[in-house]
Amino acid sequence: MRRFVLKALAATLVFTLAQPAFAAENVKIMIGANPGGGYDQVGRGLGKAMQEAGVAGSVTYENKGGAGGTIGLAQFANSSKGDPNAMIVVGAIMVGAIVQNNPPIKLSDATPIARLMAEYNVFVVPANSPIKSMKDAVEQMKKDPASVKWGGGSKGSVDHLSVAMIARDAGVDVAKVNYVPFKGGGEATAAVLGGHVTVGTSGWAELQEFVTSGKLRAIGVTAPARVKDINVATLKEQGINVEIANWRGVYGAPGITPDQRKALADSVLKATKSKSWNETLAKNSWTTLPLAGAEFDQYVDQEHARLRALMSKLGML
Repeated sequence: MRRFVLKALAATLVFTLAQPAFAAENVKIMIGANPGGGYDQVGRGLGKAMQEAGVAGSVTYENKGGAGGTIGLAQFANSSKGDPNAMIVVGAIMVGAIVQNNPPIKLSDATPIARLMAEYNVFVVPANSPIKSMKDAVEQMKKDPASVKWGGGSKGSVDHLSVAMIARDAGVDVAKVNYVPFKGGGEATAAVLGGHVTVGTSGWAELQEFVTSGKLRAIGVTAPARVKDINVATLKEQGINVEIANWRGVYGAPGITPDQRKALADSVLKATKSKSWNETLAKNSWTTLPLAGAEFDQYVDQEHARLRALMSKLGML
């Protein structure tokens, strides 16, 4: 009997050691935007990839949109202290919202984990719109800034910045730009489809199915050159000297230890090598940009400084 118990314990120990570190854990991902947008696609794509890579057993998601993701950030920072398996999706949009609005809870109140990817913004109009190109939209805005209603993410987001940059390049007072912010890419897309805004902008991943189906027409992309699998002219091709990219990554809970931070970063980076994640990158025409550790800390600090300088230049602060 004693030998039987010892053998059973040994077998259990071997089985346990053979399992991935997070296999029995529930990873929680906060998404600071409504369903259907880029943050949502990154969060759910990463969760699926972590499960495929064997670094997460189950994954739960929570969407909390508004204010460029800072409402979700505040809830995350207050509710997940010390939780080594909790993460929130972050990115340039959130940094921009923090720089512009100076909320009480900032990224410094959470723990940097990793940058994941970047994408360029696409501008779209309804299929029946008289606007055929970004050049048409800019010419109309120059004649009457209020007549072009731009729809995109929150104030201070990459969406908002790209429109302000276009206006400045065209010689239009940025303060007169008619920009309508939405809580997420899904809402912004619905507004374009419903004819509530003249021109909408978001990531290709959020717009692709509507452009492909013919419901929306893509008229420009903020990339420096044509993007593979996106047959859309760049702004520069249309005489508009503007380019800007949007990055996204994840932060961990406040109060986790350096070892817990490293374990979480290692798990996330392992997930970015999975087949699932690479399929997500290809499907959405995202550019992979994994970065973790001190280099990621430094990158985020530089992003705060870069966006603050750009917003000041554009008169947005």
